[in-house]
Amino acid sequence: MEVLQTLYHELISFLGIGQLLEMYKTGDYKALLTFNGVLTAVSPVIPFLLLLEIGRALVYKRFKVEDYKMPFFIFVLNRFIGRFISIAAIAFCIGLFEKLALFHTTFTWYWLIYGYIVWEFSHFIYHYLGHKVRIFWCLHSTHHAPQNMNLFVSHAHFFLEGPYADVIRTTICILAGVNPPLLFFIMFIDGFWGAFIHVGENLLPDGRLGFLNKIILTPSAHRVHHARNPLYMDTNFCNLLNIWDKVFGTFQYEKKEVAIEYGITRQLNPNNLLDVYFGEFYYLWKDIRKAPGIKNKFLYIIMPPGWSHTGDHKTANIVKAAYQQEEQQKAQQQAAEQTAVLPLETSQAV
Repeated sequence: MEVLQTLYHELISFLGIGQLLEMYKTGDYKALLTFNGVLTAVSPVIPFLLLLEIGRALVYKRFKVEDYKMPFFIFVLNRFIGRFISIAAIAFCIGLFEKLALFHTTFTWYWLIYGYIVWEFSHFIYHYLGHKVRIFWCLHSTHHAPQNMNLFVSHAHFFLEGPYADVIRTTICILAGVNPPLLFFIMFIDGFWGAFIHVGENLLPDGRLGFLNKIILTPSAHRVHHARNPLYMDTNFCNLLNIWDKVFGTFQYEKKEVAIEYGITRQLNPNNLLDVYFGEFYYLWKDIRKAPGIKNKFLYIIMPPGWSHTGDHKTANIVKAAYQQEEQQKAQQQAAEQTAVLPLETSQAV
């Protein structure tokens, strides 16, 4: 009986309808007129979209258990081992750094704009490091392991990635003067949009969202981020505003002629929880063990994924540069062939 009750509470928590059910039981809906009540009403939207996504895939016979199985297992695992760590990390950073803030903002619309730009910058920093520092990639790679995009992928994270991300983001925002109530509101927006942009092709085939694709990070842009194609690797690190990706040159639109291939570049068993969850740590440990000297061992920890003490680097930058060079050579070859054909056609015409 206790097991069933626990499962019931977990389901209610996942769907985000606990407070709504409480309102229904008491008959008091006045809370919906408050700010917290609005947040309560919005919370079930993403779980509802997830169920809609699964339902649509079933109707059109595109549902595959393996697309959802591993993210679901990771979600369940994280509920047991990392439930309160992020909350503690946020509280710790606020208590430690709030007194050191450059200035203090208030909960107004203009400070919200400022706060969100700062938040997006802090998110860019955390996310960029997650791709460019090997030990942080070990934390982040679990999220990139799924080989299909759907809303459940937003729950596929190594349990320590949340605290790592929140320490960086909270510290930067608090030091920049974003006050805690404003920060929590921004976190809510970010969490909602950050989940939504993982919506899969089963529910939203074209994730560009029209004109919004040029203004914000859309599902299309985030699908690019999850791709292992050389053109798409290490791009679109922001979450909602694409300002910092454009500032730092990491923004990339989805190209129709370059179909997205989801997942990570190493050989991976997508149905093996240990490989998906701990695989990058295992391969990092193997590289450290075989590396000569303390310096090289340390470099494997802090250098980008693909770095090698032998000089045979296969980092994202090198792979992308090789791809771009190859594409440029193809374009030049095609141009030369077309140029060679033109005189022939002219002589035939004469």
